[in-house]
Amino acid sequence: MEANHESSKTKRETRVAKMFQRNLEGRLKAAEPAEGGTSKHAMGVPLACSLCAGQSRSGVHTPRKGGLQQVFVPVVDKNQVPLMPTKPSRARRWIKEDKATPFWKKGVFCVRLNVEPSSRKTEPVVVGIDPGSKKEGFSVKSRAHTYLNLEADAVTWVKEHVKQRRQMRKARRFRKTPCRANRSNRSIGGIPPSTKARWGWKLRICRWLKKLYPITHFVVENIKAWTKRGKRKWNKNFSPLEVGKQWFYRELNRLGHVITKQGFETKEIRGRLNLPKDHWIDAWCLAYSQVGGALPDNRNILGITPLRFHRRQLHALQPSKGGIRRPYGGTISLGFKRGSWVKHPKWSLCYVGGFLKDRLSLHSLVDGKRLTQSAKPEDCKFLTYSSWRVRLLPTLSRGVSAAQI
Repeated sequence: MEANHESSKTKRETRVAKMFQRNLEGRLKAAEPAEGGTSKHAMGVPLACSLCAGQSRSGVHTPRKGGLQQVFVPVVDKNQVPLMPTKPSRARRWIKEDKATPFWKKGVFCVRLNVEPSSRKTEPVVVGIDPGSKKEGFSVKSRAHTYLNLEADAVTWVKEHVKQRRQMRKARRFRKTPCRANRSNRSIGGIPPSTKARWGWKLRICRWLKKLYPITHFVVENIKAWTKRGKRKWNKNFSPLEVGKQWFYRELNRLGHVITKQGFETKEIRGRLNLPKDHWIDAWCLAYSQVGGALPDNRNILGITPLRFHRRQLHALQPSKGGIRRPYGGTISLGFKRGSWVKHPKWSLCYVGGFLKDRLSLHSLVDGKRLTQSAKPEDCKFLTYSSWRVRLLPTLSRGVSAAQI
């Protein structure tokens, strides 16, 4: 029974991903993207929760039956100062009247005003953050509306990468290579690399959201390590979590006022509103505890996954014959920065991975799978750069029914 449920869940997710990819490829002909949003028809990111099936000539997406409708459009002024989001219809009218310019910001469709706004009055906008070991939830909300729901994949691979790097360094000491003296621990503030990467990823998302919305508060679920009395070794292993958390709070205080909530408080709010358990719902409940309001009017979920880069790997694990080692690592592939979104005549919208000789490797923006290893650089049109990929997460296939929210 459980296996059948998982199989049907996977099939639904696959159908949604295919539908999203077809709609996305159809929109590429209607809008030419540009980096930084300088073009009037800027488009470069498959924002799942903000796109819809059709697109007008002005570059703003118009809803069609069965499409993915954008509920709210972030607005910034000439100096990139975020204002209150607006409705797609109003943004469409602004662009048509040349009062605003459309652009994309890490996957979110936005507009930049070309004229002085009629009002700079803003309401309190809160971001709820639900940390997790594998998945993390973010929700941007004011009292009146829910602007954006995110579910991010946590950074979980740094610990194994550091371990592998240490093993390769030890192996090189047995070969005839120059030897350097051991260096002291260069970790910032005593935070291990894996812990710093986990909390740094959350901070990157918060800084990205701060550029889109006039955020005033961040409400974070305060996770705590389970300690044991008299067990020094057990308790010591959790100290990096506390150190990383406090570092995150200090950095987040520079962006806005930070409020912490305990896990049982989040559960109490979720139970009072009769909402199911999910990362983005917990994040929404945290934001709700600060500003209140009605149930979420935006139920779309944007999933984001950080890309993995081998920035500098001097030696491969297995040397080739003759002692000649191929270069590995780096972030540039034949003039393209890895992670760049490009438009290819055959594979449509995708992002750049590695390269082999004079050919590029292209990957899908939906699931990250490699599409080809033989793409010519001259066939790829650069759109924009991003260090993560985005896709639509279907709500109904995640055990959350429309009636529950």
